[in-house]
Amino acid sequence: MNAATFDDTNAGGPEGTVRTGVWTSHAPEETFEAGRRVGEGLAGGEILLLSGTLGAGKTVFTKGLAAGLGLDPAEVASPSFTLVNRHGEGRLVLYHLDLYRLAEGPGAAHAVELEELLSDERAVIVIEWAERMGRYPLPPTVWRVLIEGDGEDPRRIIVTRPSAPEG
Repeated sequence: MNAATFDDTNAGGPEGTVRTGVWTSHAPEETFEAGRRVGEGLAGGEILLLSGTLGAGKTVFTKGLAAGLGLDPAEVASPSFTLVNRHGEGRLVLYHLDLYRLAEGPGAAHAVELEELLSDERAVIVIEWAERMGRYPLPPTVWRVLIEGDGEDPRRIIVTRPSAPEG
């Protein structure tokens, strides 16, 4: 299996435990691997906001991230109907949220009781369709993960740190 290629010229250093930059993925296995590499660097308290079209690979990336946390990736499924899935049998707790079915605005964050989840310092929070929260205030431990591409096209996985605090 070829690992997703990472463009080190965009890599962030002191931005925290999440390596920023751009990965190019040619297969779901490579998207998984990019997520795993991100997951291995997490220490708890991080929030990853995932964006991308339906079928772009957000859940595949999250499965890889779970593997990097020592969780069973087979247990990770899109929480489209449950809204929040908790995975707590790894080195950190993973809260996997999916806001796709919620109305846009701060009410989306309240519907999944995000404020309570944020109080768990041993947790990593991954939010699919995070843009639905609007300008909900988040702590400074936020990273954005944009997955571009669909169908059989290669994916660009772009991990960035917002320049200003969320909110």
